[in-house]
Parts: sequence; C-alpha cells; structure tokens
Amino acid sequence: MKNLITALALGASLAHASDANPLVAERWQSRPLIVIAPDARDATLVDLRTALAKPVNREAFVEREMVLYEIVGGRASRNGQPLSNEASAALLKALRHPADAQARVLLVGKDGGIKVDQPGPVDPQALFSTIDRMPMRQGE
Repeated sequence: MKNLITALALGASLAHASDANPLVAERWQSRPLIVIAPDARDATLVDLRTALAKPVNREAFVEREMVLYEIVGGRASRNGQPLSNEASAALLKALRHPADAQARVLLVGKDGGIKVDQPGPVDPQALFSTIDRMPMRQGE
C-alpha cells in the first residue's frame, strides 16, 4: 500500500511538472503559433502582429483553431494574456530555445509536434497553407 501511495504521489508531481508547460493543455485542442523574440521591437514580432491584425488573416487564424504564444525577453503570453514565470520558463525549456536568441517562429500541430521552426519573419498565408495540408486539418 505504501508503494502505491508513493507511486501516486510521484505521478502527481510529474504531472504537475508537465502542467507548467502550457503546450500540454493545447494538445488535440489547438495549433499554437509561437513567436520568440529578444525584445518587443523585434521586426519578426512586430510584422507578425501586424499581419495577424488584418481581418482576413485573423479569420484564417481562428478558423484553423490557432492560438498565439509570444515569448518576449523570456516572458510568455497566450493570446495576449501573460503567463506565469514558471509557465514561461517551462515553455522555453520545452522548445529548447534560449530567451535571448534571435527571433524564431514555430508552428505546433494539434498532435504536439513542431511543424514549422524557422528564424525571422514568416508569412501567415504560408503557415495557413502548411496547416491546410495536414491530415488532421483535412478531416476537420
């Protein structure tokens, strides 16, 4: 019985550790688009925000069940809502990306796999096309 209690406690603590990574909750629910930038003035971040503010891109973003994570100077947000320091650190760790590196854009599929990982600016239409070619999207 004591071993069972120990195993349950260990399992709960591991689940809590993985819960710090916000991408765990996104799996099978949404497609995270993640932009990592050293600061808020970074051209990749500014250009992506501008592009996604256009109604046609915003509509396509929502239709594809995407969420936007921004990690700026090590601090993360999800759809404009700040994440905790713990969640921000867990997200960077999961992505294996230092907070102060050059700008990078990642697209994560509903299955949790990284589908796009590229430095610098990205065209939202290219991301939407990538998603549209995914088997899961074709079944939606």
